[in-house]
Amino acid sequence: FSDRLLDSTYARVWIPDPEEVWKSAELLKDYKPGDKVLQLRLEEGKDLEYCLDPKTKELPPLRNPDILVGENDLTALSYLHEPAVLHNLKVRFIDSKLIYTYCGIVLVAINPYEQLPIYGEDIINAYSGQNMGDMDPHIFAVAEEAYKQMARDERNQSIIVSGESGAGKTVSAKYAMRYFATVSGSASEANVEEKVLASNPIMESIGNAKTTRNDNSSRFGKYIEIGFDKRYRIIGANMRTYLLEKSRVVFQAEEERNYHIFYQLCASAALPEFKTLRLGNANYFHYTKQGGSPVIDGVDDAKEMANTRQACTLLGISDSYQMGIFRILAGILHLGNVEFASRDSDSCTVPPKHEPLTIFCDLMGVEYEEMAHWLCHRKLATATETYIKPISKLHAINARDALAKHIYANLFNWIVDHVNKALHATVKQHSFIGVLDIYGFETFEINSFEQFCINYANEKLQQQFNMHVFKLEQEEYMKEQIPWTLIDFYDNQPCINLIEAKMGVLDLLDEECKMPKGSDDSWAQKLYNTHLNKCALFEKPRMSNKAFIIKHFADKVEYQCEGFLEKNKDTVYEEQIKVLKSSKFKLLPELFQDEEKVLSPTSATPSGRVPLSRMPIKPAKARPGQASKEHKKTVGHQFRNSLHLLMETLNATTPHYVRCIKPNDFKFPFTFDEKRAVQQLRACGVLETIRISAAGFPSRWTYQEFFSRYRVLMKQRDVLGDRKQTCKNVLEKLIQDKDKYQFGKTKIFFRAGQVAYLEKIRADKLRAACIRIQKTIRGWLMRKKYIRMRKAAITIQRHVRGYQARCYAKFLRRTRAAITIQKFQRMYVVRKRYQCMRDATIALQALLRGYMVRNRYQMMLREHKSVVIQKHVRGWLARRRYRRTLRAIVYLQCCYRRMMAKRELKKLKIEARSVERYKKLHIGLENKIMQLQRKIDEQNKEYKSLLEKMNNLEITYSTETEKLRSDVERLRMSEEEAKNATNRVISLQEEIAKLRKELHQTQSEKKSIEEWADKYKHETEQLVSELKEQNSLLKTEKEDLNRRIHDQAREITESMEKKLVEETKQLELDLNDERLRYQNLLNEFSRLEERYDDLKDEMNLMSIPKPGHKRTDSTHSSNESEYTFSSEITEAEDLPLRMEEPSEKKAALDMSLFLKLQKRVSELEQEKQSLQDELDRKEEQALRAKAKEEERPPIRGAELEYESLKRQELESENKKLKNELNELQKALTETRAPEVTAPGAPAYRVLLDQLTSVSEELEVRKEEVLILRSQLVSQKEAIQPKHTMTDATILLEDVQKMKDKGEIAQAYIGLKETNRLLESQLQSQKKSHENELESLRGEIQSLKEENNRQQQLLAQNLQLPPEARIEASLQHEITRLTNENLDLMEQLEKQDKTVRKLKKQLKVFAKKIGELEVGQMENISPGQIIDEPIRPVNIPRKEKDFQGMLEYKKEDEQKLVKNLILELKPRGVAVNLIPGLPAYILFMCVRHADYLNDDQKVRSLLTSTINGIKKVLKKRGDDFETVSFWLSNTCRFLHCLKQYSGEEGFMKHNTPRQNEHCLTNFDLAEYRQVLSDLAIQIYQQLVRVLENILQPMIVSGMLEHETIQGVSGVKPTGLRKRTSSIADEGTYTLDSIIRQLNSFHSVMCQHGMDPELIKQVVKQMFYIIGAVTLNNLLLRKDMCSWSKGMQIRYNVSQLEEWLRDKNLMNSGAKETLEPLIQAAQLLQVKKKTDEDAEAICSMCNALTTAQIVKVLNLYTPVNEFEERVLVSFIRTIQVRLRDRKDSPQLLMDAKHIFPVTFPFNPSSLALETIQIPASLGLGFISRV
Repeated sequence: FSDRLLDSTYARVWIPDPEEVWKSAELLKDYKPGDKVLQLRLEEGKDLEYCLDPKTKELPPLRNPDILVGENDLTALSYLHEPAVLHNLKVRFIDSKLIYTYCGIVLVAINPYEQLPIYGEDIINAYSGQNMGDMDPHIFAVAEEAYKQMARDERNQSIIVSGESGAGKTVSAKYAMRYFATVSGSASEANVEEKVLASNPIMESIGNAKTTRNDNSSRFGKYIEIGFDKRYRIIGANMRTYLLEKSRVVFQAEEERNYHIFYQLCASAALPEFKTLRLGNANYFHYTKQGGSPVIDGVDDAKEMANTRQACTLLGISDSYQMGIFRILAGILHLGNVEFASRDSDSCTVPPKHEPLTIFCDLMGVEYEEMAHWLCHRKLATATETYIKPISKLHAINARDALAKHIYANLFNWIVDHVNKALHATVKQHSFIGVLDIYGFETFEINSFEQFCINYANEKLQQQFNMHVFKLEQEEYMKEQIPWTLIDFYDNQPCINLIEAKMGVLDLLDEECKMPKGSDDSWAQKLYNTHLNKCALFEKPRMSNKAFIIKHFADKVEYQCEGFLEKNKDTVYEEQIKVLKSSKFKLLPELFQDEEKVLSPTSATPSGRVPLSRMPIKPAKARPGQASKEHKKTVGHQFRNSLHLLMETLNATTPHYVRCIKPNDFKFPFTFDEKRAVQQLRACGVLETIRISAAGFPSRWTYQEFFSRYRVLMKQRDVLGDRKQTCKNVLEKLIQDKDKYQFGKTKIFFRAGQVAYLEKIRADKLRAACIRIQKTIRGWLMRKKYIRMRKAAITIQRHVRGYQARCYAKFLRRTRAAITIQKFQRMYVVRKRYQCMRDATIALQALLRGYMVRNRYQMMLREHKSVVIQKHVRGWLARRRYRRTLRAIVYLQCCYRRMMAKRELKKLKIEARSVERYKKLHIGLENKIMQLQRKIDEQNKEYKSLLEKMNNLEITYSTETEKLRSDVERLRMSEEEAKNATNRVISLQEEIAKLRKELHQTQSEKKSIEEWADKYKHETEQLVSELKEQNSLLKTEKEDLNRRIHDQAREITESMEKKLVEETKQLELDLNDERLRYQNLLNEFSRLEERYDDLKDEMNLMSIPKPGHKRTDSTHSSNESEYTFSSEITEAEDLPLRMEEPSEKKAALDMSLFLKLQKRVSELEQEKQSLQDELDRKEEQALRAKAKEEERPPIRGAELEYESLKRQELESENKKLKNELNELQKALTETRAPEVTAPGAPAYRVLLDQLTSVSEELEVRKEEVLILRSQLVSQKEAIQPKHTMTDATILLEDVQKMKDKGEIAQAYIGLKETNRLLESQLQSQKKSHENELESLRGEIQSLKEENNRQQQLLAQNLQLPPEARIEASLQHEITRLTNENLDLMEQLEKQDKTVRKLKKQLKVFAKKIGELEVGQMENISPGQIIDEPIRPVNIPRKEKDFQGMLEYKKEDEQKLVKNLILELKPRGVAVNLIPGLPAYILFMCVRHADYLNDDQKVRSLLTSTINGIKKVLKKRGDDFETVSFWLSNTCRFLHCLKQYSGEEGFMKHNTPRQNEHCLTNFDLAEYRQVLSDLAIQIYQQLVRVLENILQPMIVSGMLEHETIQGVSGVKPTGLRKRTSSIADEGTYTLDSIIRQLNSFHSVMCQHGMDPELIKQVVKQMFYIIGAVTLNNLLLRKDMCSWSKGMQIRYNVSQLEEWLRDKNLMNSGAKETLEPLIQAAQLLQVKKKTDEDAEAICSMCNALTTAQIVKVLNLYTPVNEFEERVLVSFIRTIQVRLRDRKDSPQLLMDAKHIFPVTFPFNPSSLALETIQIPASLGLGFISRV
């Protein structure tokens, strides 16, 4: 317990544990000095009593605070000891999946046994150029540090990779080499790494083998030097090898194998070329079957053999040499099967015709008898004689094995030598970086000579490592000027002396090897006698006399002495080697030739190396060919020398250390075995580094970092302006012991544990502050809650009281209502009772009164009835008498009537027999029944009426009896009538009875009919109900079907819409990809073009211009510019279609572009060759011109000689032109396609017409030249005598004659003027002819290129399968026909436009001719003719209405380009003039050339403009203002060409005046495409410029700088300090980025750049910011915290605010920041439960799964209050994101450039209003 303040309850410590090595525990009781037992509680909750060591009384080591766990650098830990290192590595490896960790200057690499996506080229680019402490630990960071130090310090570097077998040494070395090849700057040099990687299969096959720990263990060490030139590009490599394990060739332990190459040969034995080797199964050979494990799981030895042979071929080892190698290896296998038969104890023999030996001799090309003899005998040489001695069987077997080992070792060295030859640098080497891949410390159950050598090498490396670490520590102290004492560190020099010093282990071993009868036992006794009890590092095992123990720096190792002498001597009999040297097989003697002089491949000295790097090492190889007097070097001696040379090399370089750790022995991914890890940490020196650091001041802080971290411990009055003094004052108060810290110049140095103490104080202060904040916040929350509850209670009371009042009012209302109801109810009951009583009373009265009345009525009725009875009786008696009389009369009548009825009945029966009658009766029966029914009813009514009348009559009769009596007579008559009526009633009653009977029958029939009808109706209703039910079911089914159809239609519509949206998005993506591919190809083309320009400039610099060749140079430059334009047109011919139809052409267009680029490269090479030839020709012309000047005739004939030379030159040029035209005409008629060269073709007629006119013009010029020649000849003859006179008087006389003869002089002057005129005409004609020839040659060249392209496509199609060939041919044919159709359409449109233009021009010319004729007719007088030149006086009147054109002379074109483009300063134009002014000026010049119909002028101006813009961008391409200015002007020029092209699509927004300014004669669509390509190139250059400007700001401003001060304190860092996050003077902040963005935006706006283009630039800038920030976040563990997420979100919000201020929110820039925003949110959200995992998965849709998992793994708490992300939570995230299909790439592509588009943006500016400022220097152009 180093600090008393930490010796308190709940302090955490580490205690030893047999299983986990160290366990964490918590102190339950304070420790007091003298206590022997500590009360501890383990993490699992178990209490424990820990007993202290009574001797040392050493307390257990303290545990670091959780805030420091998981640091990138182990030296950042406050407590530096073994358990802290082990725990930190485990947390990083298991929890964070981080395999790299710094330990001071050492990189600890733990093998994950799993492929990780952290080695891609994007990761390499991210680490390139970064400081080592700024990024997370990585092998690339070490490689970058080595590369940077090599370039900065100009000192060679070394990367020492060590570790035990299977720890990943070779892979780490390979990744380091890949990094160097990638960042060295030259992609063409990357084949060096490919060659080194190609050597890996060879070296692995001959140097690697399966061991119990590793299936592919390297059994040798190697040191690879990668050479660099002065520009630090890789130029070569060289490999050195160390200590090949030769014993493995003849012996393998259980479960191990021999070298892979032997098993590969056996697996490939069935190949035809291997039949002669007579190989078989690996179990057949003694040398491959001893381990019992001939097969490795998952490895195909036959396939590996093919890879090995392919690698040999790549490295230049021919097939014959390969077969020679395989013969030697097969011979070694057969040699191992050679057996010996014992003759006696001292001699043996080989069986006769022994098959294995026979095969061995056949393969090796040696004699069987000789080899058989020398395998069983040896030659002994003494001082006087030499004799041959037989050897025993055991010695013969050892000699056989020694020979096999020797052959294999020499073959290994030979192969390494050839690999080095293949990797040898051809250029002088300036510096190198060495990568040492060497075995680590080894200790096994049985350790022999190999382990001794390996551990000896590790002792030397550890000593060098300790010295280097110690030196760095002391240098740091001296640099900071702090007092220091010598740090006591473990010096293993005594151990090294024990091994290599005089009388050391190796010395005694060599001495014993020289003894005739030396043995392992005698050597062991010598060791005991020399070192036992004399050297503390040497011990003797208790139970053995044939072993010894050495205390190495890592551990004690017991070595078995058996075999040491034999392995050290490596005895090979000289006679056997001589037999092999005499072999007929030429490769075998090469292995043994001049062994004394042959160095191993390790000693090969690359060119340019200093002698210090020589290492004449020949690992484990004996030299039996020495003279007898010389002693050969033993293996131990050779290894000691090679090790010394290696140490000299490493000491001459700056070393970098990589320690590889094997986490477990079972190769389980991300499984950490603490025991194995501790063993390796102790062995590799990591803990020694920690111990050295802990002995001094391991924790180091800059003053600014300390102030930022511990500002919370200071009071306001403690903070001074001087940060250093502030820190001193605070530390003096916090730490009383001044020995615990020291103040340096820039840093504060702390002893171990002091940072933990400060962290504890800081945590306590923060905890107290948090408690206070929590107290205040909780009080505020409780008050707020109380106020809210009080308010709620008052509200509830108010509502309750109101409710109670309402309830009481309701009760009162109900009470009142109840009383009212009771009143009415009671009233109702009483009234009802009264009414009942009243009704009952009335009823009783009524009944009583009725009863009395009825009684009286009965009495009266009885009296009346008695009277009536009397009356009736009397009447009956009178009627009986009457009836008797009447019956008699009726009887008589009846008889008569019966008789008459019978007669009638007979008639009726006769009638009834007829059917018709029956039918008629029945037909009318129903009607009759109804009629009878009606009659019956009527009769009943009459009867009733009669009864009533009778009653009335009876009443009348009874009442008026007296009156009736008085009227007897009348009554009698009435009686008679009554009788008649009675008879009639009787008859009617009978008829009624009959009718009733018939009615009854009819009713029964009707009832039956009704029953049937009811039954039918019921059945019908039932059927109808069933039909209704079916109908309802059908309706429901119909509705369901309709609903389904509707749903399906809706789903189909939605799916179609979704599919349409997806297809639209896919098409947009395809379009963007196609556009991006095209723009990338355009970028590549511009790069090739710049290369071509550079070559051309170099050629121009090499050429020496002469005065007499100025015209030729200018002509060349003009031709050159035309060539450049033509090449651009050639490249851009197919581009418009490609831009408009990206989905129709993909592969074909890409292939054509690729072929064009290839042709372009070949053209550039041809152009370079032509320029070289031109240079040579110019030099020859310069020499001839110089010679001619020396031989020039006297000055008198200078003019005539000049004229003759001119004449001859014109004549020769004339002939040359004529020949070229004839050849061109011939070529056209021979090579052009039939449809083009047909006699009726328009192109053919035009060309023939042009050629005819040219020929006629040439003939005319020829005649003029002949006339001129004759005149000149005559003049020369006339003046010839004067040329020969040299006297001055004669010369004066001749001059006088000439003066006298003025006519001759005048004629001579006239001829000279005529000559010059003809010369100028011929020159102009020549130029026009050259231009036409150039265009025709261009057409021929394009046809040739098209032909070549067709041939290449045909060749490619022939290589395809038939189906693909047919498809490709169809696609090609469709493409060709489409192109032809489009070309024909364009030609037709051009011809139509040409016809229209010609018609307009004819009208204009006709009008002008008419005006001129009228003017000539009117102006006939000479005065008027003389005044004609003064007509321009009227120009000012016409200039009032300008046409928006600018006129310039053709010779002023270069001046225009120079003043307007090359020498124009963008800043002055942008500030003072209208935006896009140069573009407007250039377009107005083009308009004037178009107005003049001068195609040559238009082409020349546009070509010069394009070349000028390219030239100025090449010259000032790093200036953002220049690039932005010309991007804006190029786009404006392009828009002007579109706006005034005359095409309807571009004229919609034009004014009528602007439409009048449209181009009339030329269609410049091709030039628009060229300008569009130029704009794309400028845009890409602009993006590169702003990327270079923003790149240094992004990480510092977005990540490192604390925009919100105090949110995230700086955590303790280790030895490698990262960039400070505090804003110093030179540090970039977010404000710096925003200021730069403002600068970019203001510049682009000042230059008048299109708003849409500005949006695209801003989107690209924001993408770069987001990608670079996110990439660095993913590679920096110290940045992944909650507080950093807040900082990032704040920074992003500031950028969004900037977008809003600039009105750029719709530019898509914000969306490019979405991955960064989600990463910041991921750092801040909760990361515990499944709901949190679901929220993270739905939130982080812009991040890939790899990025999400990486952020979660890197998440690190900055304060103790934050919690780490659990591994189970990360697993949950991975499971949920398992089905997400996204890119496995970890980093974003920061170099990605979005494809750019240039939307048409017409200008409203009128061209005629533009004024040209005088500051531009364009006074030579005039407005028209």
